[in-house]
Amino acid sequence: MEQNRAKIMVVDDSKLERKLMAAYLMPHGYEVIEVQNGNAALDTVKTTPPDLIVLDLILEGMSGLEICRELKQSEDTRLIPIVMVTAYGDKQSRIEGLEAGADDFLIKPVDRGELVARVKSLLKVKAYYEYARLKDYYQNLEDAVKEKTAQLESALNKLQEANLSLTQAYLDTLYRLSVAAEYRDEDTAGHIKRISHYSAVIAAKLGVSPELTEMIFRASPLHDVGKIGIPDHVLLKAGKLSAAEWEIMRRHTVIGAKILGGSNNRLLQVAEQIAISHHEKFDGSGYPFGLAGQKIPLVGRIVALADVFDALTNKRVYKPLYSNEEALRIIRQSSGSHFDPEVVEVFFKATDEIFEIQANFRDDKTGLLSHPDPVNKVSGMLQAGAWYLGSYSKEK
Repeated sequence: MEQNRAKIMVVDDSKLERKLMAAYLMPHGYEVIEVQNGNAALDTVKTTPPDLIVLDLILEGMSGLEICRELKQSEDTRLIPIVMVTAYGDKQSRIEGLEAGADDFLIKPVDRGELVARVKSLLKVKAYYEYARLKDYYQNLEDAVKEKTAQLESALNKLQEANLSLTQAYLDTLYRLSVAAEYRDEDTAGHIKRISHYSAVIAAKLGVSPELTEMIFRASPLHDVGKIGIPDHVLLKAGKLSAAEWEIMRRHTVIGAKILGGSNNRLLQVAEQIAISHHEKFDGSGYPFGLAGQKIPLVGRIVALADVFDALTNKRVYKPLYSNEEALRIIRQSSGSHFDPEVVEVFFKATDEIFEIQANFRDDKTGLLSHPDPVNKVSGMLQAGAWYLGSYSKEK
């Protein structure tokens, strides 16, 4: 509050006294409001709150003491300083004024210098007190905000922990689905890892968003989940499949899509697309729908190449192991027929990373596919599961 803008209300039933007080105060830059009785004073305080009141003790109607008590009892007006003006200099009058809440006293006839000095002093005290109250208010507000922020951060941390736990459980469930399919086939834990990494590298090199790239990384191990529904005499047959058996085998793409389909979860939707489309060929000669070119989902085109490269460079009961050079030659020759030429081009630009992944996740030291007994195979799958979830935790 700037002193030269302070409003001073003078309450006195004598017009002469009011004019005299105004004449003393106005030269000091104060705005003076003249009021002649108690009721008018109370009404004016409500409509135009003053910064200080000079209040005569003896008034017609309500006395100065009654006005002082009412103002000091109200939360809205109790901080307004009141200078009680009295013609009595006795001790009892002062005690009554203090009990009513008066902040200071002046004896009539009022001295100009004393009036101005008392007004200045009380206005400074009021300003300091208001500043202290405002400072306390903001401090309390800041403390309350900090407390609420801490509570929100704690709740957010708990929510994030719960979400992380739920996500890990969710990924674990997806991984176990892939294990269920791979355990029935001759593929290994290394196959799951390699497919994930190959597919993610290709996706990233293609400029796929980081979010979709990670989804491809998580979903690609489920590409053959439909093999769960293929009979053993077909799935595990050592020799060449007959035309009828091959027709049954091809159904694993549709079965996989049915297992993964119908979900609102984006990751499962990506996994469904991969399962149904990773055996489609760019020229339309693939299965199950004979899709061609860009009609094949991009995720299917990516995983198709990753899956074939891994199959070529690992031994199968129905085919020999090919060297990396031979596998690359076959892939290059199949560009535009089996594979999307753009995906092939990106794959060749990333061969250093592809070979590094291959070396890091080989099935044995020779790079040949091992055929572990069931106990060892389960152990390998469990280790792959730990890697699958562990990579999620590290990335987060």
